Amino acid sequence: MLEGTHPQHALTSSLLEKEGFVHAFFDRHGGVSSGPYATLNFSSASGDDREAVLRNLERAAAHLGIPASRLHLLSQVHGARVVALAPGASPDATLRLEGDALLAGEPGVAVGVRIADCVPILLADPRSGRVSAVHAGWRGAVAGVLLRAIEALELQGTRPSELLAAVGPHLSVDAFEIGEEVAVQLEAAAPGQPVVRRLPGQKPHGDLRRLIAWQLAQAGVTQVDQLHGCTLGEPERFFSFRRDGARSGRHLAAIVARHHQP
Repeated sequence: MLEGTHPQHALTSSLLEKEGFVHAFFDRHGGVSSGPYATLNFSSASGDDREAVLRNLERAAAHLGIPASRLHLLSQVHGARVVALAPGASPDATLRLEGDALLAGEPGVAVGVRIADCVPILLADPRSGRVSAVHAGWRGAVAGVLLRAIEALELQGTRPSELLAAVGPHLSVDAFEIGEEVAVQLEAAAPGQPVVRRLPGQKPHGDLRRLIAWQLAQAGVTQVDQLHGCTLGEPERFFSFRRDGARSGRHLAAIVARHHQP
């Protein structure tokens, strides 16, 4: 457990826990950052002190039961590129790569994504122990980053019907007001699905949770755990770029690969 924090500061999925996957969807508490980044911020790109972010990463790794040298993140670009972690890769080398989904199969290695309103999805194959962390904002979701991550796991032998998925807190449909151009793209990504809420006299609202759930079903993933919470609407728990602007923190969602089952 992170020093000075309580269990509720890291959300977990009972679905993943049951199959022995160590993971966490961290909220904003339990770190060392200050000001708008208080306290558990995982990105220095928005202005936070780099040393504070490194200390936060060390705390997250300790919570996951691994050294910080085994926690890997990408440089996220709101796209659909999937990166498979090479055995023995260093976190610094991984961070130089651009992408929005990261796969790992080496036991004891963790992959993570940073979010502040976008959707974090953790995937796990209980048979092989392989895992993936996916960052899906509306652009990435429309581009199919989640579907590509599942396809990449399939290429390594994962069966989608056996795959476990946990979807973390993000911008809720009530908070995600969008323009018509974005609404059209969301609807095109999930034909016939209610992924855009349209009410008289209001701007459209995007429903990323419905879109991700539909994509998981389309891929054949039926074991899904939804962890609820709205990043914009709960400032005491979550960072939110949409609410707080550029000078805001980023959360971490991470999962550790484990040994395969015979």
